[in-house]
Parts: sequence; structure tokens; C-alpha cells
Amino acid sequence: MDLLALADFNLVARHGGVGRAARESGRPKATLSRRVSDLESGLNLRLFERGARVLKLTEEGRALYERTSVLLAEIEETVAAIASGGETPRGSLRVSAPLLFSQAAMGKLAAKFALRYPEIRLEVTTEDRAVDMVEEGYDLVIRVNPDPDARLVGRIFMRDRLVVVASPNLKPAAGKGAVPAVVRGTGAGAAVSSWEYTTPSGKQRITVEPVLRLSSLFMVRQAVRAGVGTARLPVSLVTQDLAAGTLVQWGDVEGPEIALWALYPARRLLSTRVSTFLDFLKEAFPAGSPEELASFID
Repeated sequence: MDLLALADFNLVARHGGVGRAARESGRPKATLSRRVSDLESGLNLRLFERGARVLKLTEEGRALYERTSVLLAEIEETVAAIASGGETPRGSLRVSAPLLFSQAAMGKLAAKFALRYPEIRLEVTTEDRAVDMVEEGYDLVIRVNPDPDARLVGRIFMRDRLVVVASPNLKPAAGKGAVPAVVRGTGAGAAVSSWEYTTPSGKQRITVEPVLRLSSLFMVRQAVRAGVGTARLPVSLVTQDLAAGTLVQWGDVEGPEIALWALYPARRLLSTRVSTFLDFLKEAFPAGSPEELASFID
């Protein structure tokens, strides 16, 4: 098999089309198209469905891409490591991280990482969805309480938990009165619901009426600090407010902990770049506590 043709096929598959692959790589479109056609002829397989404007992988093309993209990446990393003497981490590192963690810490973390490892070209995108690491070309993803996935391995680097907080002027309603609440999310929802939380004196239940629905927990925090209502927020996001007295804690929300995982493909050898970033996260969060994340928040 022609490895150059296979590499060009991976390039086109990764970028979703010959034109985009040519622009990103600086390679001629005609060369990429010819290499992919030669590979299809050699394998006697159709690897792409070709529409008027869309180039889509066939089932066979997707299987070939998923299995060979990892191998080609490892070959490239091995050659780069040998060329550099295996001492200095270098190359591109694509990371996907959830919104809250990115807003709280990723800017500062990325800057420190870039200053320490200038040979690594770090690219961070912020998405709460579960990205497909192989198809979308990510080297590492950070996820909150991810579902089990046999294709991924990794480690927990930080834990958090939810607490019920409010401004000092807002008190839990006596009796059955509803408390105004700020919730994360958009669209229609229950007008009135109940929250349970634990205090030193035991479990408490309050009736809440959402008065604001916001898509970002940072927005929820701002609204609660303004006195609009109560909210359930991560400890890491309100640690400084609780210490300053701008917010008070009513209690702890029962339920599973919030665990942040750093994950990478199970079938891929752990590259120097990924292992360097994992060690960097461990250094930034040695205890894995929400208070450590809180120190990044302005």
C-alpha cells in the first residue's frame, strides 16, 4: 500500500473535503484528488461518497480512517521525537474542554503551558458536547462525568460538588412559600419545583420558582450575586464569594460528585505532548480540589 496516498486520504477525511484539505496543507487539489483515487483503485473500494458539494466517507472509508489515522500520527510523532533527540515535547496538541472549566481556568492554564513548552502548538476549543476524538482530530478531551467509553482512557484530575447559595439578603422561605431561583438552561421548564440540600442540622427541602434561566453558570453566579434568587452552583465557582460574604451557603446538594476527566484514545500510544499536558494538569491541581480551581477565577 502507498503510504503517501494513505496519508493524503487521511488528510482529506480529516478536513472533510479536498478543497479544505488543500487550503490547510498547502497541497494542490489535483494531487490530493489523484492520490485518493489511486488508493481507491488499489484497494478496489470506494472510500468517499461524492456529491455536488459534499464529500462523505463511506462505511469502508470511515473504518480505514479510524484505524489508520492513529497509526500515521504515531509514525509522525516517532519521527519527530527521533529528530529532536526525544528531549523536547513539540508539535500540535488539540484539546477540547467544557465551557465552565474553560471560562474559569483554561486561559491562564494555556498561557502558562505555552510559555513553558514553546515547541508545542496548543489549540483549545470549548464545547460541552462529547466530541469524537478520532474523527475530529483531538489529542485530549476534558469531560465532566463522562459515560464509559471503551475507546478512551484517562484520569480524574479534579473533583467538585454543588452547593445551594444566595445573597445574604435572601432567606429560605418559611412554610410553603416559594423562593425565587436562577437556573441553568433555556426553554420551558417547571414553574415551581423543590430542591433538597443538607445542612449541619439535617436535610432541608425548599420550594423554588425559577425567575431566570441562563445558559452559563458564570451568568447564574452574577445574577445570584445581584440578589435575584438562589441557585445551585459548583463550590469552585463560589468559594471566593463565600469567603468575601457576597454569597452565603444554604447547604450541600446531595448526589454524585462532579469529576473532571482528562481522556485520550485507548488505542493510541501516549504521546509526549499528551503526557506533558497530563503532568501539567496534575501540577496545577495537585489535590484535585474545587478550591484549587477557584484560585484561577477572577
